[in-house]
Amino acid sequence: MDEQQERRGGGRPRRWPRPWADDWADDEPRTAPWPWRSTLLLTVLVLAGSTVAAHAQQGERAALDPFARVLLVVACGLLLWRRRHPVAVVFSTAVTAAVYLGAGYPYGPVFLTVAVACFAAVVAGHRRAAWTALGILCAVHLLVAHWLYRWLPPAGDAPASFAQEIVVTGWVVAIVAVAELARARREQWARDRAERAQAARRRADEERLRIARELHDVLAHSLAVINVQAGVGLALLDSDPDQARTALTTIKSASKEALGEVRQVLDTLRAPGAAPRAPAPGLDRLPELVEQAARAGLTVEVLGERPRLSPGTDLAAFRIVQEALTNVVRHSGSRHARVHLERAGTVVRLRVDDDGPATGADAGGSGNGLAGMRERAAALGGTIEAGPRPDGGFRVLAELPAEKREDR
Repeated sequence: MDEQQERRGGGRPRRWPRPWADDWADDEPRTAPWPWRSTLLLTVLVLAGSTVAAHAQQGERAALDPFARVLLVVACGLLLWRRRHPVAVVFSTAVTAAVYLGAGYPYGPVFLTVAVACFAAVVAGHRRAAWTALGILCAVHLLVAHWLYRWLPPAGDAPASFAQEIVVTGWVVAIVAVAELARARREQWARDRAERAQAARRRADEERLRIARELHDVLAHSLAVINVQAGVGLALLDSDPDQARTALTTIKSASKEALGEVRQVLDTLRAPGAAPRAPAPGLDRLPELVEQAARAGLTVEVLGERPRLSPGTDLAAFRIVQEALTNVVRHSGSRHARVHLERAGTVVRLRVDDDGPATGADAGGSGNGLAGMRERAAALGGTIEAGPRPDGGFRVLAELPAEKREDR
């Protein structure tokens, strides 16, 4: 995704280190910035610290000569590439430090270069390479300190003490522990970013579907009323102007209401998180829905009392009834429908029946309206059943949790 965004921006795709990659060599060029400041600071620290260490170990180790200082500068300079080529850098610094040890120069901050290179390699995901480089350096130290010291400078050197080996081992363990901790934290951050991005995409998809359902329900119902009334108006324009005028008034009222609801939905897009200007519709507006259906020539009988519902369930119930009545107006030859409201414990049941017969090829319920109703019910943990009745007509039966709280 990041690479696609970079390509859309016209720049070179940015490649991030892959924390799961555990290979031995770099397989792609790095585009990370050069760490000039930290490398320069580390070079000054290593050179100054090595000079102090040389004075403290005078007579025990070989003095710092130009070759020793070149090795120190090389070990520090290699760290410039630690972000782009961490594997090559960790091996190079380990070899440089091994040569420094073999030449008998004082122990000191030269090992800090290996620590930084190892840290960069582990964080970048090249764990085996970092461990191997440290293992090589430890093996060289053991050989030099306990066997090769006889033939290597400084003259008269003695084998290293056991306490010194404990210090070296502790130093190696500390490097690996800190590097592994940083790698684990970085992987956790990457997982957290991925989860947040996935959650954001999921919320965006849910919001998109919610807006699509709202617009479909509002427009489908209003346009169905407008379509029926427009047909009535055209048919009666010459023979009954008063009735045609009533149809036009109904069209005006339905279109005004639809524009208001569409504007409310669009306002949420322009100002995400803003409070709506009008409350969300619920079953308390069922009388308005019955009146609109009556204007479209459909008589609606409401049975049962309106139950008390949570806001999310109330909105879903209203939209389901609205869509069901819209389908009756559009696809049924019946001019009479019944809406049954019933609450049983924590479940509210909505049933919308008409006596048919179907007048359209898609009267069986395969359109987006039924799909939207099912999505609304499923989002609340409810169910929708829709289909022809055995005795004729069509039935929509919804079961919704009455006390279901809205997800925030």
